[in-house]
Amino acid sequence: MKCQMCKTVKLSNEFPPRKITENCRHPRLHCMRCVVAYVHQHEACPHPDCGETIATDSQMMEILQHTLKEMFRVYDSSYTPHVVSQGASEGVIQVTVLNGESMTLPFKPNMTILQMKEEIKNKLGHEVQKQKLLYNVTELKVYGDSGQRMRLIDYSVEPNSVIHLVILMFAIPEGFDHVVFDLYWGYPQNRGRDYLDASCLQFSGQAIQHVVDYGRTQNENGSIRHSGDIMNDIQRIGHHTIHVYLRKIPANITHLFFTLSAWNSPNIAQYPNPSLSFYQAQEPHNDLCKTSFTHAKYSQAVIMCSVSRSASGWTIYESGKLSAGNAKNYNPLISTVRSLISQGY
Repeated sequence: MKCQMCKTVKLSNEFPPRKITENCRHPRLHCMRCVVAYVHQHEACPHPDCGETIATDSQMMEILQHTLKEMFRVYDSSYTPHVVSQGASEGVIQVTVLNGESMTLPFKPNMTILQMKEEIKNKLGHEVQKQKLLYNVTELKVYGDSGQRMRLIDYSVEPNSVIHLVILMFAIPEGFDHVVFDLYWGYPQNRGRDYLDASCLQFSGQAIQHVVDYGRTQNENGSIRHSGDIMNDIQRIGHHTIHVYLRKIPANITHLFFTLSAWNSPNIAQYPNPSLSFYQAQEPHNDLCKTSFTHAKYSQAVIMCSVSRSASGWTIYESGKLSAGNAKNYNPLISTVRSLISQGY
C-alpha cells in the first residue's frame, strides 16, 4: 500500500493500527512515520479533509512512536539482559488485532494472562478460549509448564509494549475432510466484468509451496482445487469456490492462507456486495466461521484467514491483515504472510 504523503509503497503494518483520533472518519492512508512527523510539526491529523487537533504527547502518538521503534530497532553488538521491576507500573499495553481492532490497558507487571484475556473479552467481545496472544514471537499462555498462572512479568513484557491478538475461529474436528471456501462479488459500477480473486497460498513454515487460484486450479496432489472464474454477465455477479481435502494435504504443509485481491480495480471497495463463507461440503448452509472485510475496502488485498496445522489437528484463525499484491503479482502477499508466520501467527 502506498503512503499518500511520502508516496512510498509500504507494508500494511507500517500504517496506524487504528484511527488517530476518535473523530477521524477517513481511511488510514498515511504511514506511521509520516503521521508522527506531521503531528510534531502541525499538531493535527495529516488527512487533508480532517484536521483534527492531536497533541504531540498524546497516548496515540506514544503508541505510534513506540511501535516504530520496535519495528525498526537497531541492535548493539553487546547484550545486557533487561529485568522488569516488580514495582514498575507506568505506561500502557496496546492489544492489536490484524483486522485493525485495538485497545489499551494500564501496564501492570503482575497482571495474569487470564486477567488480560478477560479484559479483552470485556472490551472487544472475543471469548477467552478463542484468544491467542503473541509478544515477541512468544505465545502468552494462561498456565506455565508447572501449572502456575502466568503473568506479564513472567514473559518480560515491558511498559508500552504491543501484544498481538489472534482469534481462533474454528477448530476443525478430526472427522472433517472436505471444506469449501465460497466467494461471491458484484461487478464494479459503470464497468464491465472484473474479478475479486479468491486464492489459497500454501506454506511449509515460511516457504511458499504452491498458489491455487483461477489460473492454477489445483496443487500437486489435488488436495486443494479452485473452481476458476464463474461469471454471470447478465446479473453482474462473479463466483469462486476453493475445495480443500484436509486428509490429502501433504505432511510438510503447515499453513493455508486464504486471500482476496482486486484484479483491475484499485481496491476491494470497487466490488459491491461481496459474500464469503467457509463450510463443510456436506453442510453448505452451516458456516464454520464468520469473516468480515469491511475494514479492507480501501486495500488491494486482504488475508482473510489461515488454516493451520498443529499437533491437535487443523484450526482456522481469523486474519484480516491488509496487504498489497494480487493474482498478477503475489510477491507482496507472500511477503506479508511470511512476516505473519515469523511473528508466530
